[in-house]
Order: sequence, then C-alpha cells, then structure tokens
Amino acid sequence: MTADDLGRTAPHAVTVDLYRAVRLIRRFEERAIEFVRSGEIVGGIHPYLGQEAIAAAVCAALTSADVITSTHRGHGHVLARGADPGRMLAELMGRETGLNKGRGGSMHAADFSLGILGANAIVGAAASIATGAAWAYRQQGRDTVAVTFFGDGAMNEGMLLEALNLAALWQVPVLFVCENNGYATTMPVGSAVAGSITARARAFGMPAFTIDGQDPETVLKASTAAVARARSGKGPMFLECLTYRFDAHHTFEHRARLDYRSPGEVAAGRARDPVAIQGARLPERERAAVDSEVEAALDAAAEFALGSAHPDPADPLKYLYAVMP
Repeated sequence: MTADDLGRTAPHAVTVDLYRAVRLIRRFEERAIEFVRSGEIVGGIHPYLGQEAIAAAVCAALTSADVITSTHRGHGHVLARGADPGRMLAELMGRETGLNKGRGGSMHAADFSLGILGANAIVGAAASIATGAAWAYRQQGRDTVAVTFFGDGAMNEGMLLEALNLAALWQVPVLFVCENNGYATTMPVGSAVAGSITARARAFGMPAFTIDGQDPETVLKASTAAVARARSGKGPMFLECLTYRFDAHHTFEHRARLDYRSPGEVAAGRARDPVAIQGARLPERERAAVDSEVEAALDAAAEFALGSAHPDPADPLKYLYAVMP
C-alpha cells in the first residue's frame, strides 16, 4: 500500500469536516501558547502544531463506540475526538471545569464518555492501555476498535513492543499510529531507532505502512481501511505517519532557545502545512467561514476557561483515590 493507492479524494462534507478539525487544533494550540506566555497556563505545554492531520483524520475514521489513548502531546487527539475546547482549555489552566477537574493538566486529559482513555506522560505506555481495552471489549462481544497514538521515540520503549506482540498474537482490534516527527525531544530519529520503524511492526506479523502524515485525506484513507480491518476481526495494523513538529518540543524551548534544528530544516518542514493542504481543497469563501466559526468557538472557550474557578486548596487529594463503598 502506498499513498497513491490510498487516493486523495473525499466527499465535500468530509473535506470540510477535516479542515474544520485541523484548523481548530491549530488555533487552539496557538492560543494555548499565548496563555502559557501570559501565565494562565502554568508549566507549559507540548504543542501539536504541524501534526494536526493525523489526529483529525484518524479520529474521523472512528465511531462513537471506539476508544483512543494519547501522548504527552495530546491536545490534538483529544479535540479531534470531540472534547469540548472550553473544558480542554480549562484543564490546561487547572480549573474546576476542566475535563478532569483541573487535576490532570496538559498531559493527562481524558473523557471516558467520548472514548478518550487518557493522554499519558509516560512514553509508549498508552499502547498497553489501548491494547488491553480493545481486548476487553472484544471479550464482551463488542466490535470496539482502539487507536493508540505515539511518537517515534516510543519505538524504543518495551511497553510498546510488548503491546505490539500481544495485539498480533491475540489478533486484538487496535490501530497503532506512530507520529514520526523526526525527533524524540531533541534526538533525531536516525540516531535513536535502528532499522525501520515499520519493519519492527511487521516482525510481529501485522501489516505496517508508512504514509504522508501531512495530508489529512491520505491519513483518513489509510486509517479508515485499518479500522475496518480491525473491526472485521483481522487484527491490528500499524501506520507510520511522517510528519513535522512546527514548534518546540515543549514551550520551555521558547526561553531556552535550544539549537538542534536549523532554520532551513524548520522552513522546509513548515512548507507542507496540513492546514494549508486541506484548506486549499475548499473555496476561499467556505474556508473563511470555517475560520470564523473556529475563532468564535475558541473565543467562547477562552471566556469559559478564564471565568472558571480554581480547585479549592483544601481538597488537594479530591479525585486522586477511588472511593470504596
């Protein structure tokens, strides 16, 4: 399977929805960075700028009964899955109205009602959660498919490799999505990963493909086929989505000024912008209307988050432990 085999056309409504999703993620992240700079978001975030096509398209291939797990760079996945931007932003600000009552923050956002089993700050760990969830649902007779997102750096983590092994061995309906942005923090993938990423997945006996992660419709075609395959009982699939992180690994870099990517490399990476790629498929007037819609939604989200209360300092352990009957 190649990108050409997958095709690049989609019904107009899908084209619009994909553009709306990538635009929402882009502008949410840009606004979140502004709130980091103003101090409303304490501790910083891992921006998803440049990788929006993957979250938007993979989540578009799922049904409401499916589940996902995410990463430390998870805002895009959570938004693409349908989380309320206001509650997501409130979570980043540590407010009571956040997705997790302000206790989870940027790297631990979850909403079980939407099938979001959580972002995860431990690299590669969420793959085991997704595989276990998919297996459990299948034992219940449900046709739920799980998707787990992770970066190229996770390919060297034992938890991910164990999940690949179990998923292939038991034919678990899970889609492994590697967002290969070229760097594990500041380490180039060529200096960290021996051999081929997809070859590692194929060694477990599952289909694995490398696709263009900057084109939303290419990602949608591939993920739709993978999800359908998993749902039919044929087991897991692995997609390596080649992408590029436009911004810092973490907003700390805005102050630290780390020098591990040349200006020329960044400019070349930014030249293939998923928002521009998908936006070019819409008439200018329709694209402008979506842009206005997104801005209005994010204006409302910011107003909601900024107007929400902080957690009561008297309840630092609230929601931390399960309450036994």
